[in-house]
Amino acid sequence: MQHQRVNLQPCKRPPLARSDAVLDRLNRLHPKIIDLSLDRVERLLERLGHPERALPPVVHVAGTNAKGSVIAYLRAALQEAGYAVHVYTSPHLVRFAERVRLAGELITDDALTALLEQCEQVNGETPITFFEVTTCAAFKAFADTPGDVVLLETGLGGRLDATNMVAKPALTIITPIAMDHQAYLGDTIEAITFEKAGILKPGVTCVVGEQRAEALAVIEKRAAEVGAPLIRFGQDYTISAIGDGFVVRQNGVEQYLPTPALAGAHQISNAGTAVAALNTMANFSVSGAALARSLKTVRWPARLQCLANAPWLGQLPTGSEVWVDGGHNTHAAHAIAAWAGSLADDKPLVLVCGMLNNRDPAEFLSPLSEHASGCLGLAIPGEPNTHTADAIAGAAQQAGLMATTTLSLDTAITAIADDAEGPVRILVCGSLYLAGHVLAEQDAAGVD
Repeated sequence: MQHQRVNLQPCKRPPLARSDAVLDRLNRLHPKIIDLSLDRVERLLERLGHPERALPPVVHVAGTNAKGSVIAYLRAALQEAGYAVHVYTSPHLVRFAERVRLAGELITDDALTALLEQCEQVNGETPITFFEVTTCAAFKAFADTPGDVVLLETGLGGRLDATNMVAKPALTIITPIAMDHQAYLGDTIEAITFEKAGILKPGVTCVVGEQRAEALAVIEKRAAEVGAPLIRFGQDYTISAIGDGFVVRQNGVEQYLPTPALAGAHQISNAGTAVAALNTMANFSVSGAALARSLKTVRWPARLQCLANAPWLGQLPTGSEVWVDGGHNTHAAHAIAAWAGSLADDKPLVLVCGMLNNRDPAEFLSPLSEHASGCLGLAIPGEPNTHTADAIAGAAQQAGLMATTTLSLDTAITAIADDAEGPVRILVCGSLYLAGHVLAEQDAAGVD
């Protein structure tokens, strides 16, 4: 088979926007070392006139995994029901504007530039982290733009996260908690959960996703201390896969719903948690038909995303698939492994893996070892804190995988194509930064 070589290195990025220059300046306002504190945020929000006090009803979401997916389901359902939905998520994949949606639409570059310049001017030379100043900018955008609801994702932790300045959200959600960011949140599940549970507020109901027993105990203790009612998975609502869909049981009512468009069995749990949250939002009404439509059309890039128009598919044998996932911790690896185990055994799964050097690639790759035929280790292009390709390949071998190194996505695809005896299934995984490089090759950058 003759393979046409596709040049994927360096990765093609969209042209620079006006906002990029402001973002670059803001990124230099404070050391890159994460410094969890609310003092700097409080100061800037005060100078901006406290936009966090003028927001539509806020749904505040914390957790280790599934935050973005749960928000994607909530956004899709609420928009399908006709609501104007503001959204704040992080990190972005290709362009910073992906983090901010105003009434359902990605913020325009002109609007983003004006907002960032205003925050830059108001803040002056006072040290502040990049995430803090951009979160304040998002609050200002949400306060100034008519909308019905704000879906707000924490950046890191919860208790001291910049998003935790909303004194009285309409609802909070805590998605599954696992070991992650130990250097900042603590080295036990209990310590990490304590930080995440910092979003609990007096009198504000919290929908709690599936949790380990020790995490749930911390959440329940904190909820009792502040007087936050809980709606807990497995106790106050349940989620069960059935046939071509799933059922959510809550308050004596059963809702039968179609399998969500996002791939993986774990997405049924994520969708079910979003449904439980919608059922708790008394001032919002989403019909069963609207909810079903939203589940079939929901999108969330780089979460087991199949790239139907990947530019290098023509280089691979007919029937091949290219997938990308940004999961980077053990919990995510187990979800990916469950997905891989559910696939038809019709084509080998080959991993192209790159990870930041604060991650344990052997721990990540171990759950995937029984499902993948091999792994190509790759240093994430343009990322100074990446593991080397040799480190990834060595970790893959340690995890029990056949492994080698590759210099770029280009050489990885070429090597896989040259070795393939038939259709293959490629999964680019290990980092949202690597996923962003892949999606930058797509015409629409992987976001709607």
